[in-house]
Amino acid sequence: MSGRASAGAASAVPGPPRSGAWQALARRRFAWLVSAAAVFAALALADIATGPSMLGPGEVLRAIFAPGGVPAMTRVIVHDIRLPVACMAALVGMALGMAGVHMQTILGNPLASPYTLGFSAAAGLGAALVILTGAALPAAPWLTIPLAAFGMCLAAGGIVWAFARMRGMSPEIMVLAGIATLFLFQAAQSLVQYVAAPEVLQAIVFWLFGSLMRASWDNVPIVAAVTLLATLAVLPDLWRLTALRLGEARAAAIGVDVPRLRLKVFAVVALLTAGAVAFVGTIGFVGLVAPHVARMCVGEDQRLLLPMAALTGGIIMLGASTVSKLVSPGAVIPIGIVTAVIGVPFLFLLILRGGRRHW
Repeated sequence: MSGRASAGAASAVPGPPRSGAWQALARRRFAWLVSAAAVFAALALADIATGPSMLGPGEVLRAIFAPGGVPAMTRVIVHDIRLPVACMAALVGMALGMAGVHMQTILGNPLASPYTLGFSAAAGLGAALVILTGAALPAAPWLTIPLAAFGMCLAAGGIVWAFARMRGMSPEIMVLAGIATLFLFQAAQSLVQYVAAPEVLQAIVFWLFGSLMRASWDNVPIVAAVTLLATLAVLPDLWRLTALRLGEARAAAIGVDVPRLRLKVFAVVALLTAGAVAFVGTIGFVGLVAPHVARMCVGEDQRLLLPMAALTGGIIMLGASTVSKLVSPGAVIPIGIVTAVIGVPFLFLLILRGGRRHW
């Protein structure tokens, strides 16, 4: 009798089929990651090729990897004009995608993003104040607006952190403090626009819409360095962030210091957002939509979710940059408008497809 019972128990224990199913799931998620990387590369090539002077993919590749074999005009168009814009679009999208993942993970809220919690509004206020006052750094005038946006974004993070720390760094308090910060900086933005002269107001509004036209080889390395630094800072905590998605109590039970983790990742989010919007202005919906798309493709494992969100954010920004040049050739459509036009319907689609099951 005991032999039959033990045999039955043994037959009920999952064996190789379970292992095979897990391997198939891992292969499928890895395939999603590879596919996203391929789409990312294709859109980067399309963004560089698109513009008033259309180029073929072969011309773009030769201009990048064998510049001596293309006309001088093509080299100038690719290297000095379009390549910095494409690099900036990719970097900003990657930074906002990762920032959105971190925000949603530490707060457990599907609506959390750098835009909805006031970081982007704070950066916009910093830029608006510089444009209004005409202030400029003597040594590097072109860095005045980015530094003001960067500093104000970090200040917004400090405000949210200070209020949350007083109440124990709980997700609810951080969300409420972030929403209050959003309204505070949006009200300050409105005040600056109200007192600005018409020509100054036009410059402020254009910056608040978001634009890639200020991208150059002077500022692309700065955004790349900030994004790389913030990414490296959070890599040792990927397993802790994955555990946090199981719930705060379970994460604490396996040894995760949840308040300290939230504080560290919150600082990383502020750094990513500040670096992303400092040179291009306010960009909405990328940090909100990209994490949801990535989560649908690769699940909650942060080792896959973080790079997938970065690639998805880059895809959205590169696609928006390409579309903005195709819709109105020769004109500059602010990239923030395009991301909103793309992001809102896509967010509705995620809701209709039952995106809440991921939470």
